[in-house]
Amino acid sequence: MLRSLFSGVTGLQSHQIAMDVESNNIANVNTIGYKYSRANFSDLLAQTNQIATAPQGELGGKNAVQIGLGSSITSVTRIHSQGSIQNTDKNTDVAIQGDGFFIVSSDGGNTYKYSRSGDFKFDGQGNFVDNNGFIVQGWLRDKDTGLVDSTAPIANIQIPPGLTTPANASSAVVVKANLSSSGTVTQYSPTYIIDNTGAVTTPDGRTAVAEDLGVMFDGSGDAFQLTPSTTADPYIGQGITVSFNGGATSQNFRYTNDATLAGTTDTATSPETYYFQTTADLRSGLETFAQSTSPGSEVTVNNQGKFIVGNAAGTAPLTLAISSIVDTNTVENTRFTANFATMAGALPIGTSVKQSQAVNAASHSASIDIYDSLGSKHTVKMDFRKQSINTTNGITEWGYTITVPQPGSIGGVTPYENILEGGIIQFGSNGQLVGYNVPSIDFSPNNGAAPNQAVNLDFGSIGAFDGITSFDNPSATSGISQDGFPGGDLVGIRIDQSGTLVGSFSNGRSFGLAQIGMAKFANNEGLVSDGGNVYLQSANSGDPIIGTAATAGRGFMQSSALEASNVDLSKSLTNLIIIQRGYQANGKTITTSDTLLETLIGLKR
Repeated sequence: MLRSLFSGVTGLQSHQIAMDVESNNIANVNTIGYKYSRANFSDLLAQTNQIATAPQGELGGKNAVQIGLGSSITSVTRIHSQGSIQNTDKNTDVAIQGDGFFIVSSDGGNTYKYSRSGDFKFDGQGNFVDNNGFIVQGWLRDKDTGLVDSTAPIANIQIPPGLTTPANASSAVVVKANLSSSGTVTQYSPTYIIDNTGAVTTPDGRTAVAEDLGVMFDGSGDAFQLTPSTTADPYIGQGITVSFNGGATSQNFRYTNDATLAGTTDTATSPETYYFQTTADLRSGLETFAQSTSPGSEVTVNNQGKFIVGNAAGTAPLTLAISSIVDTNTVENTRFTANFATMAGALPIGTSVKQSQAVNAASHSASIDIYDSLGSKHTVKMDFRKQSINTTNGITEWGYTITVPQPGSIGGVTPYENILEGGIIQFGSNGQLVGYNVPSIDFSPNNGAAPNQAVNLDFGSIGAFDGITSFDNPSATSGISQDGFPGGDLVGIRIDQSGTLVGSFSNGRSFGLAQIGMAKFANNEGLVSDGGNVYLQSANSGDPIIGTAATAGRGFMQSSALEASNVDLSKSLTNLIIIQRGYQANGKTITTSDTLLETLIGLKR
């Protein structure tokens, strides 16, 4: 009889504990990151009145007669299921989607606590803390490498107020562009200036090299595409026939890419043939021929790329006639002829001149701002200019010049220390980059910043198409970048999915300042609550496995969000009804047992 009383008592005690657990769940229905608990019932030892017996002969076996002694709560299990993610308006709020815990410490990392509540903020000293004032643990940016090393030991995350980033001097310029191989271009520049002495100069007065007319273009951007003479076949070169004074004297001017012919005259032909390759060759040949009729006349090339015939100091009037070379060996080049046909006409002794149309070189320019050690900005300009085509091996060559603003210098020749010439870039027959020189410049800003700043020029991989190419497309720069930046002040912080605190600075740069660490346990249910939304490691949780978010089974982090409690209120309220009824039923067990005892006692009367 007393057994039923005590069984009822144990039932009341068990259901009271279950009630306490469920009440705590409901109390934390709005607690950020809270994980609900479940009370697990089990029966107590049973009193065995008769043991079980095995079958014997014709007599069957009997089961044991056991009378239970009640129930107890053997464990309270914390259920670590995912809570719903709620978006917030605070960029330092962080939610974990998946397994893992934030790591916080109240003593500089000597002991760790673990939490799913990501309601973080910065305190007055820049510590990244939770609502308890515990500092979030993770990894900080290394000042030397500029990287966050997540393999190092974790430490307090602190971002000093008023953080600034020093200037970073540029060390590399990466260019992605196309230099047109087309016969018609939209970007071109006049050929270089040539005076009556044959000196070749750029428009700003620098000494230059005469350009190959085989890769030159007319005033509309259409290539001449001259067929060249060779030593083996000297009479196929395209060009023009120039006559003076009604045909009294005539001379053929044929293009060649053969160095042994360029600048020479074949007197055995009729009319005589002069072979030219460069603009300087053609100017010299035209002037020599003009002076054979009018000594003192001259031919120059002006800053518009036009050939100018003048007779101001001449001794006889000149009348020019220009036509294409057409014979059984030569195909007429109408484009080249038309470009020079405007030189035809009368040139009496005096100041009047005759000029061709412009002769142009395919060109392209790109520029980018680089930074010195003080964070000062300097514009680096790259001017590309088509120089030659090797029809034998298919190599196309462009030259390029690099310019920086004065008073900066990059090793140019006095007085143009700020201009570096002589750059060569070559392309194969498929338009791929096959080589270039001047892989870096030695830049001295001469403004108090560190001198001899090495800036590498990256035009792409040799034999590949990942940098500068030369296709039959318009010349264009598709990408140009550099790695320098001026100093800047911290203006904002955001957190990415890996838990990296990315700082945005007033100089437009962004980089990781720290990374939140995350712990994973073999048995999350083994963690013990320490209040304040944090847990402690226990003997049954296993050791924390610390790493970064979204790796090795750890969940990823979502900023401007918090993980809500995983308490299901409808389920909890239903459990209250079940617990209440269970408690009432166990109470009835006690009162019923009491009634039986009262009847038993009444027998004595």
